Amino acid sequence: MTRSGKRPARAQCDGRRDSRGAAMVEFALVVPILLALVFGIISYGYMLSYRQAVTQAASEGSRSAALAPATVAVADRTDRARSAVNRSLESYGVRCTETGSLTHHGTTVGTCVLTSATCEGSSSDASCVSVSIRHDYRDHPLIPSFPGLGITLPSTVEYTSVVETS
Repeated sequence: MTRSGKRPARAQCDGRRDSRGAAMVEFALVVPILLALVFGIISYGYMLSYRQAVTQAASEGSRSAALAPATVAVADRTDRARSAVNRSLESYGVRCTETGSLTHHGTTVGTCVLTSATCEGSSSDASCVSVSIRHDYRDHPLIPSFPGLGITLPSTVEYTSVVETS
């Protein structure tokens, strides 16, 4: 019995090399699905946050115009409403312009209509202030969408708020 220092030969099929290759293949198959899921959650969550901000902006705009004193001119009421809308949406980089367009970093993405008129269907001569915001979200999302997931986002994000002034 001589000792040669060599270990006895093992079977070629110990499974280590095969399992490493299989793990890499599984990882390559699962990563795109996980990335799509994560980016989908981020895109949809951001859109829902923006949708809530649009609702709040329209409400704040109409409320701001409605609470102006009766001596304030209609143009000034509209300016107050626009300022309130812009304050509410400034964290998203969205602005309501004097021309009635909604812009995101200079690109027109929708409409922003501010009106002050006699209330329809009211028995009194009360005035109503209306703020309507409409963003064509599918065509102009605020953040880039993961390829193929844009179809799950709504085509528009819109809200209208009407307040009767006293």
